[in-house]
Amino acid sequence: MSRRPRVAVLGAGSWGTALAALSARNGNPTTLWGRDAAALAGMSASRRNRRYLPDCELPDSLDFQPDLGTTCANADLLLVVVPSHAFAGLVAEIARLRPGLDQLAWASKGFEAGSGRFLHEVAAELLGPAATSAVVTGPSFAREVVQNLPTAVTVHSPDGDFAQRVAAALHAPTFRAYTGNDLLGAELGGAMKNVLAVATGVADGMTLGLNARAGLITRGLNEMLRLNAAIGGRAETLMGLAGLGDLVLTATGDLSRNRRLGLALGRGKDLDAAVREIGQVVESVQTADEVMRLAERHAVELPISATVQRMLHGDITPREGLQLLLAREQKPEYPDPVTRTPSG
Repeated sequence: MSRRPRVAVLGAGSWGTALAALSARNGNPTTLWGRDAAALAGMSASRRNRRYLPDCELPDSLDFQPDLGTTCANADLLLVVVPSHAFAGLVAEIARLRPGLDQLAWASKGFEAGSGRFLHEVAAELLGPAATSAVVTGPSFAREVVQNLPTAVTVHSPDGDFAQRVAAALHAPTFRAYTGNDLLGAELGGAMKNVLAVATGVADGMTLGLNARAGLITRGLNEMLRLNAAIGGRAETLMGLAGLGDLVLTATGDLSRNRRLGLALGRGKDLDAAVREIGQVVESVQTADEVMRLAERHAVELPISATVQRMLHGDITPREGLQLLLAREQKPEYPDPVTRTPSG
């Protein structure tokens, strides 16, 4: 019987804690690293992440380590789970501590702040083009994963063996981990669904009804597909867990921070107050700008995403945004194909 991999999960927020608990329960020697040594010590003593998952017990086998160098040195598999704005800084530290590292996985969703680069592009620059990347993505609330409720995700990597290795470390009776090889599509879906979840949250906060919610989800998926085609991703990726699955969960589930932000805006709260009330990073605030930068670069029209961006910047109110969307001209649902097969 082959030895189970030593897994290091880097990032002790809700999702990092959930994946670390899952890995430990699967029998992998697992270490959870975070920057707050006192918080880690508290988690080790109480077997709970009292800030993010206070009601969820963590397995006794899960180890906690505040030293990044020790954590990286002792791991066979590194899984980065930090907000997208912290991704580049952490990967740069990893590259310094583990020179020659040739494989890195992450479950972060979003773009590099300011540049709009995909996270696999950031990793390639910092680790070198020969390093292999893998992203874990899909519809998965941390609380439900820790509670062992049924969940399905997908692991995408250009290296099929590495995707399978990451998936095998996470796959469990209540956690199905599929594999794929479309990093572009998988990362776009994981990032863009947060922006679209704000739109559905706004509509629900304004009590516009279930028809409006369904329409926004469907037309939001259309925007994802059109941008995905423009950058060279595959349509089937966004019709699966990384796109449609994650979009439906984030747009309809009240555990979603991005949906809760939209609900608050739709009910008349201002952005700063809404974010303070949520108390965690809300990825859509940054991601909306990066999605629109990418859309402009590829000349793709994204009316829902553009409206969300303007609402988040305070340029328009939710009611004005709704009026702009409803005032758009009547046209065919699919005037142009939204899918294509990338060359190669």
